[in-house]
Amino acid sequence: MSNLADTPVVPNQLVVPVKPVFAAMMLIVLLGALEQSITAVALPVIANQLHGFALMAWVVSAYLVASTVVTPIYGKLSDIYGRRKMLTVAVTIFVLASVGCAMAQSMPQLVMMRVLQGIGGGGLLSVAQAAISDVISPRERGRIQGYFSSVWVGASMTGPIIGGYLTQYLSWHWIFWINLPVGVLAMVMMRRSLRLLPMPQHQARPRIDYAGAVLLAVGLTGLLMAITRIGQGVAVGESHNLLLLVGGVLIMAGFFWHEAHTPEPIIPLSILRVPTVAICCMVLFLGFFQMISMSVLLPLHLQMTGVAPEISALRLLPLTLSSPIGAYIAGKYMSRTGHYRNTMLCGALGTSAMSFLLAFIAPEHNWLMAATMGAMGFGIGMQFPTGLVASQNAVQRSQVGITTALTSFSRLLGGAVGVAVLTSVLIALLRNALGDFHIGAPTDAAALADSGDVMMQIFRAVVDSAKGAGGQALRDASEGAFHRLAVLNASVTLISPLLLSLMRELKLRDSNQPMPSAVE
Repeated sequence: MSNLADTPVVPNQLVVPVKPVFAAMMLIVLLGALEQSITAVALPVIANQLHGFALMAWVVSAYLVASTVVTPIYGKLSDIYGRRKMLTVAVTIFVLASVGCAMAQSMPQLVMMRVLQGIGGGGLLSVAQAAISDVISPRERGRIQGYFSSVWVGASMTGPIIGGYLTQYLSWHWIFWINLPVGVLAMVMMRRSLRLLPMPQHQARPRIDYAGAVLLAVGLTGLLMAITRIGQGVAVGESHNLLLLVGGVLIMAGFFWHEAHTPEPIIPLSILRVPTVAICCMVLFLGFFQMISMSVLLPLHLQMTGVAPEISALRLLPLTLSSPIGAYIAGKYMSRTGHYRNTMLCGALGTSAMSFLLAFIAPEHNWLMAATMGAMGFGIGMQFPTGLVASQNAVQRSQVGITTALTSFSRLLGGAVGVAVLTSVLIALLRNALGDFHIGAPTDAAALADSGDVMMQIFRAVVDSAKGAGGQALRDASEGAFHRLAVLNASVTLISPLLLSLMRELKLRDSNQPMPSAVE
């Protein structure tokens, strides 16, 4: 690691060694990242033992929805009460909920514990990154974010493997029990390393925007549940979905009105009016929209065209491995030069170009597809540390926590929306393309309620039907549907370079001292 780790930083005249803070925050990020992927392989076993196949998808979705909803709230509270206190709350909730997950006796119990676990997990990444910003200047922060990206991607790749081995040789309960020792170690390291961080200074007792927090949580939960159900194949116009969507929109409208009229909002709308923050959040949203969508839909595409499941998973490696490499190089370049706009713009342009190229590459062209995916992952990775640091650099130090949380929230929301929107479009395209083949997939919400995820039913039906007569015609039809989806997905990526071309670059500060004046 660079000599940055050996340099003590002095916020408010207190010397805080960077190495212990960095090690503790990396462990906390590992704890949160691992939990998002470790359950994937064990889901069929869990559903079988707890007799809950209808709720199987919600074991993952419940955690993601809950963690996304609470992320902005953690950011604001960490600005008020300090990183150490809020990380203590987040890790404690996360570990206790993990114990509850391990001891669950039914699928509804497990889903509820996963909601609670997500409430804890939502604070791990955002507050850990904000804590790093307290001890490292914006100019030097870029290279650190490359390490965070590496940990996140490494955990995403190894999580299913670890979960598979624990489930096979011990039991599925151990994918949750393992969080207990790791969480306790992370807690001890975090509290020890952050003990010298100064508490935020307030002129008076801080006022908590409880009403805003409740409106944000309820409104976002409604919208994200509707988005998740749409991604599982439920029609947008289905009664429960309409209720969730309309209710969520109305409550979020009430939230924004409330935030504009309260003296201490949970999300200061003035931050969203800072052009750099607004543009970076949108770019990060679109980056994860692309990354997560590709990770979910590309294996389905390959398997529907005859590629074995294990091979389709391996062919994602260029995308997942190149992203942290792009993040590390972009972060290091940003630290050395003090510039970030052109780096982000190059990454966004490269992502768009590779996305369009990928839409026209046949699955059998392995090496060309691998090179294209690698270049696309590299371009996506270039936008992550630069977008985060640019946002942190554009606000006052007292707002770094909520700003960091907003960038994390944008990434999580981009992944959730990307999968839901593109899966819904894909279901419609596949039904249209495969209509003449009578593959027997359910086509309404009632059938979905009885038999599970529509996308997975269509997938299984296509794979099974393709083995018989007319299999090649069936594969060609599904290939056409995926091609149209890929072109649509690539078109979405054009938004990022357009936004970045309008963004004005701000000089990266060389210290953590507060800015003397308004940002923009």
